[in-house]
Amino acid sequence: MHRLPAILVLILLGSFWPLSPDSAQADVQYFPIPAISSSKNDGNDFGLIVPALITGPDGELKHLVAPMVIYNTIVGTRGTLNLFHYEPGGKELRGIASWSEKIERKFLLSYVDPGFSNGRYSIGVSASHFKNATVRFFGIGPETPLGYETNYTASETRANWKFGIYANEVTQIAVSQRFRHMDAIERGATELPFTKSVFPTVPGVEGATILGERISFHYDTRNSLVTPTDGMAVTAYAEMNHNFKPGAQPLYSRYGIEIKKMFASESKRAILVVRADLQATIGTDVPFYEQSSLGGQNNLRGYGVDRFIDKQLVAFSVEERIHLLRTRLAGVMADFEIAPFVDTGQVFSSFKDVSFKDYRVTPGIGFRGIIRPNVVGRIDYGFSREGGAIFAGLDFPY
Repeated sequence: MHRLPAILVLILLGSFWPLSPDSAQADVQYFPIPAISSSKNDGNDFGLIVPALITGPDGELKHLVAPMVIYNTIVGTRGTLNLFHYEPGGKELRGIASWSEKIERKFLLSYVDPGFSNGRYSIGVSASHFKNATVRFFGIGPETPLGYETNYTASETRANWKFGIYANEVTQIAVSQRFRHMDAIERGATELPFTKSVFPTVPGVEGATILGERISFHYDTRNSLVTPTDGMAVTAYAEMNHNFKPGAQPLYSRYGIEIKKMFASESKRAILVVRADLQATIGTDVPFYEQSSLGGQNNLRGYGVDRFIDKQLVAFSVEERIHLLRTRLAGVMADFEIAPFVDTGQVFSSFKDVSFKDYRVTPGIGFRGIIRPNVVGRIDYGFSREGGAIFAGLDFPY
């Protein structure tokens, strides 16, 4: 192992591991899982994940440690360590360190506390650095053809903080700031054409340094932030961004509103989830990776990540989460769900260009494993006119 990842892993372990007397009473369960997956952009994975689930004396999940060794058909062997620490009230400390044989790196550390200072405030901070060698770009607009597919390596550093004040139990006003530095894009790890060679004039190919300030409104009546079964959430935001890249237009703004509503059956064994999302970007010379996009694990799941990109976005999704069974797994209670869904949406350059012919529709089905109240593991398969796409994640799509 290279020295840098080893040092980061030790730092993260020191940050996560509890130093309280309760640790002596912790119950540790190991649950090896074969890792076999196929992604539209990222190739095929073959390997092993060995999660360790660490519960406290009360039986609640306190820590999740998940080392992974994966062989990927594009970037070679990848070693990853995922670390999670959970506390009551939705507090979560997360760390990820990953190193691939070819190009790719990822380091992340984040902390959120939605009930800081006896529930009066919400705070969150995170920092990350990564190199992704399989990023795709097809051009700007809602009708970019599949034959325009290109590839590049994204090397970027991000940091952000967020502070929210609760007006009441379900309403919050928050301010946040984000920093994003993207290096000039480099050749990717696939044999596809290099993005910069095909789209040399698209804003952002020479990199960007973004500092953004956002104010947001949150209305949330859901009964859990991570594993909800009922309620409604509305988020609206306005954001001003400064691009410090020499020669670029320095200012642009972004706005958005997202509405999520859950309709639960009386037994909560079937939950209908509806999500609507509207985004708008105002300004010129906006880097293409700063604009709205459709495709990926959270919207239009039948397409690869960022399949369609433009300044504005409208999207709508419906998902039925159907409970299958509850069982004790590795010392904790786990629920399993099946979730048929339909995603639709389009991107566009201005609202006068909205057209029904540009809407894309992707039906699909998802499978979920849930350890309440903190952990969701999922696999979603979506189908589109360009084939299908499979996505895995550690959260709900919305």
